[in-house]
Amino acid sequence: MRTPIAIVAILTGYLFATAPAASADAHEWEWPIAGTHEVGRPFDAPATEYSAGHRGVDLPGETGDAVTAVADGKVAFAGSVAGVGVVVIEHGHTQSTYQPVTAAVKRGQSVRAGTPIGTLVQRGSHCLSRPCLHLGRKVGELYADPLELMRGSSQIRLVNPLGAPPAPPFARAGSGVLIQPVNGPVASGFGMRVHPITGVRKLHDGTDFGVPCGTRVHAAARGVVRSVYFNAGYGLRLIIKHPGGLETSYNHLSRYAAAEGDRVDAGQTIGYAGSTGYSTGCHLHFMVTVKGRATDPKKWL
Repeated sequence: MRTPIAIVAILTGYLFATAPAASADAHEWEWPIAGTHEVGRPFDAPATEYSAGHRGVDLPGETGDAVTAVADGKVAFAGSVAGVGVVVIEHGHTQSTYQPVTAAVKRGQSVRAGTPIGTLVQRGSHCLSRPCLHLGRKVGELYADPLELMRGSSQIRLVNPLGAPPAPPFARAGSGVLIQPVNGPVASGFGMRVHPITGVRKLHDGTDFGVPCGTRVHAAARGVVRSVYFNAGYGLRLIIKHPGGLETSYNHLSRYAAAEGDRVDAGQTIGYAGSTGYSTGCHLHFMVTVKGRATDPKKWL
């Protein structure tokens, strides 16, 4: 008798704080078109900033539908690009983009979540059978999936119970481009400090998470393992290349669970925490670089 393989659906909801002012990052987005929350073509991150992909989501609607701001912010652009009406709103480090629309707002205007910013039009639509709104999200120069921040949306994963256990869910507190690679407290943040071993005041170029040796370390986003090697300072380190010039690195590991050239998914185990290199104890030193420049990881988590 054939034993059916049960498929378990894990439903993970994310809780975000509403942005209190236009200068704050938007942690939760409202749907920009009233009615059913239907999604046509989903987000498909390009492999590089020049590669093909789908840099947003298509939300079907009708010509003349009101398009509203997804969150509090300030209009950065309202006009036409190559004959297509576009509105761009800044929400702190994050931008939302809307097309094709006839703008009802002007550059520099402050808007609240749910404020009408224009109307949906057919010209320039990504959808052939009916009009649709192409909603985009950018954090800095990087494109991200708008649905990760949409109110009421959730992530569903199908997991084979006979396979490896799935990575635990992580709450997204910042921009939501990356997930936290380990569940642990921040032991030392990004910024200037006196190095605990050398005694030299210098930039601490990442975030230290205090976790026991052997703790599973998860990829913060989908990408390709660029390099795996030992460094005297960082110890065993693994670097993942993501689209748009973004890279994440995982340092002081005790051992690896991925190799150079591997394609990895967000949440996949890529190594185990340790205390190799210049380290005073078990922890993960997590780094985020954009085009080679170190940035504060908390802006991306």
